[in-house]
Amino acid sequence: MSVLVYAEHDNAALKGVTLNVVAAAKAIGGDITVLVAGEGCAAVADEAAKVEGVSKVLLADNAAYGHQLAENVADLVAEVGKDYSHILAAATTTGKNFAPRVAALLDVGMISEISGVESSDTFKRPIYAGNAIATVQSGDSIKVITVRGTGFDAVSAEGGSASVESIDVVKDAGVSKFVSEELAKSDRPELTAAKIVISGGRGMQNGDNFEMLYKVADKLGAAVGASRAAVDAGFVPNDMQVGQTGKIVAPDLYVAVGISGAIQHLAGMKDSKVIVAINKDEEAPIFQVADYGLVADLFEAVPELDSKL
Repeated sequence: MSVLVYAEHDNAALKGVTLNVVAAAKAIGGDITVLVAGEGCAAVADEAAKVEGVSKVLLADNAAYGHQLAENVADLVAEVGKDYSHILAAATTTGKNFAPRVAALLDVGMISEISGVESSDTFKRPIYAGNAIATVQSGDSIKVITVRGTGFDAVSAEGGSASVESIDVVKDAGVSKFVSEELAKSDRPELTAAKIVISGGRGMQNGDNFEMLYKVADKLGAAVGASRAAVDAGFVPNDMQVGQTGKIVAPDLYVAVGISGAIQHLAGMKDSKVIVAINKDEEAPIFQVADYGLVADLFEAVPELDSKL
């Protein structure tokens, strides 16, 4: 058995979720190869070579992969991955974009967002907004899988001594091109990687009131998220959304402020280690999953928390 793990990175550094995907690969068993595809990303390959449990790193350094265009990456992964029993990618925007294409190119099924490994061909994945866990078995010769990072504890980024091998497979499908990207600039940690997350909901009433959460977050070194209701109301941009149709987070501490706890939101944060809820409605569903609940007016509780910090 051999597992190919697609590395998530920004051409400069390996992203933490790759360590979770390698953990899933270790649970499956067999030799683990990490594929680093990008432009000017040799440093990422060197970083991947140090990851615990990795036996080999393949480096595809070419302008065709610089912006992770799904058409190009899928062709590359399908070409390289045809000799492996499993192909794993993180269930991120990038992974969700190219993995189904890889499965189609290899004419196999795809298993998305696994959160557990039963055996080399049997996996657990959440369904119905995380209300049920399906156990799925694949009979395909190659298993194409995306991994929910929050389902696996990250392996160590140190301790490995894998070899790095450059490959000259260049796949430019020529059907798409990178135009531009607009990234939200923030000094706060990235939402899916933060150890502490503070999220606001419809109870915040407007976008200006999120300033209260930003002040607390800056004191705690936390990321700021939001419920879909807050995003739909235009309080904050949609890249802050936590939930089934937003980002899946599992920080050490999750603070939900003015969030009722609709099932779609819970699907995105219920794996957090400690959950704190502040809501004036004592019947709010969020209290059913919270480790600590405070029934209070957030416009009094949050400034008080800020002053205590």
